[in-house]
Amino acid sequence: MNIAFTVRLPVDAQSVPLVRGLLRQALEHHGVAASGIDDILLALTEACANVVHHAGDQDEYQVDVAIDDTVCRITVLDDGEGFDPEAVEDERSPLDGGRGLVLMRALVDRLAFRETADGRHAVFLEKQLATSPRLRLLAT
Repeated sequence: MNIAFTVRLPVDAQSVPLVRGLLRQALEHHGVAASGIDDILLALTEACANVVHHAGDQDEYQVDVAIDDTVCRITVLDDGEGFDPEAVEDERSPLDGGRGLVLMRALVDRLAFRETADGRHAVFLEKQLATSPRLRLLAT
């Protein structure tokens, strides 16, 4: 089973729980183990919170989600100025800020930051999924 969706959200703190809820429902429907859901949701929260906190005067951002039997892929796109993640890690300790990067790296299997062809900035998150046969049966 494949699930995919895209949402465009206002750049405000209230948009983060909305997209978390959408993703939680999709992962639960797919039968993903609770611990995996928690990791993915926390990584998504950090990526979205970074946009909300750093996007400046941008009106909206976009979250793309693709879930298949083995992996969840999330892309968070915005029109902000972007940043150099290596410079952030070099300049800050996790106690002074920059905890989101540390958390995202710890929670997902793959994390990348890129500028897209259309000039937007993207955070790519990828997590291998552990599903429970019992949960999959209940989800169907």
